[in-house]
Amino acid sequence: MSVPVVAIIGAGYAGLACGVELARAGVHVTVFERSHTLGGRARVVHKDHHWRVDNGQHILLGAYSELTRLLRLTGVSPKQLAHLPLTLHVPGRLHLKAAALPAPLHLAVGLLRASGLSWKDRLAMLRLMRWLARRGYRLPDAGMTVSQLLAETRQTPALDALIWEPLCVAALNTPAAAASAQVFANVLRDSLGAGAAASELLLPRTDLSELFPVPAARYLATRRGKLRTGNAIEAIQPVAGGFRLEGDPGSQPWPQVVVATAPYHAAPLLASTGACERLAAQIDALEHEPIVSVYLALGKGQRLPEPMIGLVSGTPEDPAQWAFDRGQLGGPEGLLACVISAHGPHEALARDDLILAVHAQLERQLGRRLPAPEWSQVIVEKRATIACTPGIFRPGIRTPLPGLWLAGDYLDSDYPATLESAVRSGVACATAILAELGRGG
Repeated sequence: MSVPVVAIIGAGYAGLACGVELARAGVHVTVFERSHTLGGRARVVHKDHHWRVDNGQHILLGAYSELTRLLRLTGVSPKQLAHLPLTLHVPGRLHLKAAALPAPLHLAVGLLRASGLSWKDRLAMLRLMRWLARRGYRLPDAGMTVSQLLAETRQTPALDALIWEPLCVAALNTPAAAASAQVFANVLRDSLGAGAAASELLLPRTDLSELFPVPAARYLATRRGKLRTGNAIEAIQPVAGGFRLEGDPGSQPWPQVVVATAPYHAAPLLASTGACERLAAQIDALEHEPIVSVYLALGKGQRLPEPMIGLVSGTPEDPAQWAFDRGQLGGPEGLLACVISAHGPHEALARDDLILAVHAQLERQLGRRLPAPEWSQVIVEKRATIACTPGIFRPGIRTPLPGLWLAGDYLDSDYPATLESAVRSGVACATAILAELGRGG
């Protein structure tokens, strides 16, 4: 009983990152997860008992140091991530690939070699990056939107349509007119503004549950950790000695509890304590943006020109912004994942109409006929991420109750709500708990 114990609610990337760090320090962890699938909002979905697809496509950057460290720690093979030079390819419109050189040469040489950009476009792109670098990537106005940043640095219509607006919606899951320019600047700092290795695209070759959550669960199991799937926690009650969890089959109170759920589940759990109403209301007030993934299984012989391509979008006829060739990333040949981030006109389409629209969009923008899908799947995450707007409230890891902690991608971070933000919050939470327990950082 002398070994400290911690309860973690939620087996997504944040909760499992926290659990792994605590277990590494000898703390016994129990993770409660209402689902039977690990990963939270980054998880595998089974299609007709034959196919496994992700509930959404995630892109990692080489700069995502905490997630890649945790993958190494839990024994994940480096081959599970495809390392690609930062490449922006829009069929027939744009091809820009960063060179394998230190910053800023990797971008400058990439721009020199790029096709589809005029000299005016290239100079405008360098102007924006220099403008940010001169300011240390700290914007003078915290309320600035990405659209205002683009106007301030005199970006061209071609750059806005082919590079900046698609990158913004991909990274922040928020349209440029509403998105935080400061968070976008942080992303650019660690991608276009960083060296070739930091700006690499890391695309998972396996599903998102297998990438980190399953290895993390194995890691916990070898260090006397427990994982209780299919076990929902409905409320948290402060008691003498810590907290009692409604839904926990055990009777002992937990001295330390981490709420590592999605924000819309965290708010009612915090409210149930009777001592965190203001924090719960602030989290409950966060706005969310959706992500729609359209999977098209086009069969053998079908492949995209790059593992990831950009698509010209913005209308119901052209809804998708990016397409990923899962066949080039370790999946079945001909399986394409098309991504639609944030709110938009596509939300008015029925699922079958959306599938037809994305299929027709691919045909138009690839310039060739495609076979009818052998199967298709539409996955809608209505509250995939928080809306990353200027001045948004993002809480820290501490709550008003000592011993009750928060972890999640929506917490205060340089980054938008990404897998890296999730694991960084989990690691920060574990570090603070270990300090409380007198076990160092």
